[in-house]
Amino acid sequence: MELPSVAVLLPTFNEEEFVDTCLGSLAVQDYDGGWEVVIADGGSTDATRDLAVAWRDRLRLTIVDNPRRLQSEGLWLASQATAAEILVRADAHTTYAPDYLRRSVELLAETGASAVGGPMLPDAPSRFGQAVARMMRSPLGIGPGAFHHAASRREVDTVYLGAFSRRRFDALGGMRTLPGGVAEDADFYWRMRRAGGTVIVDPTIRSTYRPRESWPALWRQFARYGRGKADMLLVNGVWPSWRPFAPLALVVGLAAGLALGAIGVWWPLVVLLILWLAALVVAGRSRPLDMLVAATMHLAYGIGLLFGLFRSPGKTRAQVVSRSTP
Repeated sequence: MELPSVAVLLPTFNEEEFVDTCLGSLAVQDYDGGWEVVIADGGSTDATRDLAVAWRDRLRLTIVDNPRRLQSEGLWLASQATAAEILVRADAHTTYAPDYLRRSVELLAETGASAVGGPMLPDAPSRFGQAVARMMRSPLGIGPGAFHHAASRREVDTVYLGAFSRRRFDALGGMRTLPGGVAEDADFYWRMRRAGGTVIVDPTIRSTYRPRESWPALWRQFARYGRGKADMLLVNGVWPSWRPFAPLALVVGLAAGLALGAIGVWWPLVVLLILWLAALVVAGRSRPLDMLVAATMHLAYGIGLLFGLFRSPGKTRAQVVSRSTP
């Protein structure tokens, strides 16, 4: 039986530190069907594009321009540059096991799922990056989402990156661009499941994600994640899940506790801080750096979500960019 053709869709912008490792892991894939890599580059000002071009003697590789530098836009532009039957989202901060494509295609065929993927498995060389990776593996650090922690195959609400058929991707108009420029994948899988599809995570689909390795980068990332979840609520009218409520409740509780403290009632804030500290101690296993990283993730996400919810639902929906096939 002829294997389906596959395209790996890879948005990039100034990824010279990571692109060689990423493409190197893709170059040794053991998938026997026809496959290619399509890079959507957002006008990189470093060596990203030159480094990618150098891989053309080892990979079937196409580069298209992504002038708006948005992940969702780049994925759409990349998808329009290929006729492949299966689309696989990729990220330059990630390296892929040699059987990543093969396992993804096999699982789509075996399960009949609308989309499949593996859990997010973070790792980093620096001390700070390792702390971030540990907290991204902790349910009390990043939350209990199954795509972070799945130890066996199961149906989930979203996966890390993911593989899906072109037919389903085109039927949904690809991934919409939400106002915050993130959460396009969670929104895509939410719409896919609402249309009757299923999303499956399987830990045999293996990849390693390189997390942020500085405080400002980590704060910006999780604040944007929080705003992305606010976008999904305002645009779709429902929570994609109740998991984001925890960091939101933390931030609202801290603000309320400080307000009560201003009039002399401190015990609610003290109780909340004790409970939060206990959660941080458990999450970080009493390691101060890990605890501070987890606290940063909680606060940034909660604040991003809270401020995101202050916007008008109507205006937010009006800013969504949807696409359709020609």
